[in-house]
Amino acid sequence: MFAGRIEKIGEQMELGSLENRRFWTVVLLAGLVIGQSGVSCGAGSQAQTSSEAYVTLLYGDEFLLGVRVLGKSIRDTGSKKDLVALVSDGVSDYAQKLLKADGWIVEMISLLANPNQIRPTRFWGVYTKLKIFNMTNYKKVVYLDADTIVVKSIEDLFQCQKFCANLKHSERLNSGVMVVEPSEKVFNDMMSKVNTLFSYTGGDQGFLNSYYAEFPNAHVFDPDLPANVRSSQPVPDMERLSTLYNADVGLYMLANKWMVDESELRIIHYTLGPLKPWDWWTAWLLKPVDVWQNVREQLPESLPGTERGRNPVDALLVYFLFVLPLVCVLICFCRPVLQTREVFHSLGRSSIGDLIRHLYYQFSSAGALPYATMSSSSSPHSTHQSSSALQKVPVYLPGVSIIMCFLAALLSFAFALAIVPRQVMPWTGLFLMYEWTFVLFFVMFGGYLRLVYAWGRTVGARSSLQESPTFHSRKGHQLADFSGWYYGLGMAFLAVAAPSLPCLLGITALFLRLGLMVVGGIVLASFMTHAAERLAIRSFLRGLQDRDHLTRLRSIWFLC
Repeated sequence: MFAGRIEKIGEQMELGSLENRRFWTVVLLAGLVIGQSGVSCGAGSQAQTSSEAYVTLLYGDEFLLGVRVLGKSIRDTGSKKDLVALVSDGVSDYAQKLLKADGWIVEMISLLANPNQIRPTRFWGVYTKLKIFNMTNYKKVVYLDADTIVVKSIEDLFQCQKFCANLKHSERLNSGVMVVEPSEKVFNDMMSKVNTLFSYTGGDQGFLNSYYAEFPNAHVFDPDLPANVRSSQPVPDMERLSTLYNADVGLYMLANKWMVDESELRIIHYTLGPLKPWDWWTAWLLKPVDVWQNVREQLPESLPGTERGRNPVDALLVYFLFVLPLVCVLICFCRPVLQTREVFHSLGRSSIGDLIRHLYYQFSSAGALPYATMSSSSSPHSTHQSSSALQKVPVYLPGVSIIMCFLAALLSFAFALAIVPRQVMPWTGLFLMYEWTFVLFFVMFGGYLRLVYAWGRTVGARSSLQESPTFHSRKGHQLADFSGWYYGLGMAFLAVAAPSLPCLLGITALFLRLGLMVVGGIVLASFMTHAAERLAIRSFLRGLQDRDHLTRLRSIWFLC
């Protein structure tokens, strides 16, 4: 190929002799060979190897994992055709390097501005998809959105003619899966009409529906049609793809089944808005996400730390998020543990009878009313003392406590959802979500209960001492109140059971799953309401009680 070019260069150069001409020919030939080998080594997967290709678009790193899984699913079908990723300047160098390592041909493109003034903000550059019509270096391209996955070979799509797409809602074509025969003439015609043709979506899909206005009347593409019959028929301007090539997850969730034979399914399209398969929480809502996750788990380590779709940065963050709450819990429990050890040491120095009485008191008061801890006897004096203490509890304390409990739960949930990386594995995301929500909730609501306890001590200090200075010792009353553990573990159990129940029962229908979650949420909310009221009253009365004991001790010391 290069001999003619070299001879032409040699003729243009005025060399003195045939030997010089041969010498320079060898030099130029060696240079071209070295240059070609250098381009091949530098480009790697960039070299075009076929006349047909699978194409996708990537505007930023958010959809990178989707493109990786899409490419893996295509290769798993045995396809050897080119994988081309059209990327904008919003894609990082690391993402481009990872795509090349996965076998994608990465082509940088400039974004086409959306001419529509009324459109969603995220549709700013979606008209860039029209550039696939100008990929004239390929005879035929199959375009796939990054939120699609191939479950069975789709090589037969390259038999489509000029333009193929799937029809949605009886009259609208979907641009998530398209077969295009690139043409510079068609592309230039589209560019001349982007400012005039109406787009019902405000994006590329609406424009293509206007450009291919007769698409609903097109014939359905038949991949099993014999080649001789196909060649004998006129070449259609457009053909419709069956739902097998663009199975909508949204329609699946409505009917809890595919509208076509699942064994013949070719492409799944995750169209449910923000519920993309790489977001960890979608695996707990949408059954078809299992297919996507299975392919993700098989992703190779193209670059260090990228196996199973991992991100090295997210991996470090996950370790940090896992360890930090545990450290906080250990720090928070160090002081109570030391205090408990001191109490047990004091109990060890006490008589066996005192220890038995203390254990009896703990078990007998476990299910009593919050104010039952005010007294361990049933004498009239104790009953009067309990009634007096209850009168000091503010009437608005239960209502305020319920509000604070739900506010702490909502803030904890929102903060945990914000800090957990979106693209971690489903079990990892769920575990981190629960860990951070529980820790933050118990810290915030526990802090509120301590304030209520301090409030009770303040009220006790201000109240006048109307009782005789007779101190009834109750050894070991400083032990931790088991009611806090009872209510805390109860809320934790219900919080785990509410979203897990549909999965345990094998329910896949979206609305039934959500219905069971709502029922579980109502039960959890009822228990939280009861727990918040009781724990707040107990904290207030314990603060009041501890202050009364301190007042009695001072009175006894003064009388002595």
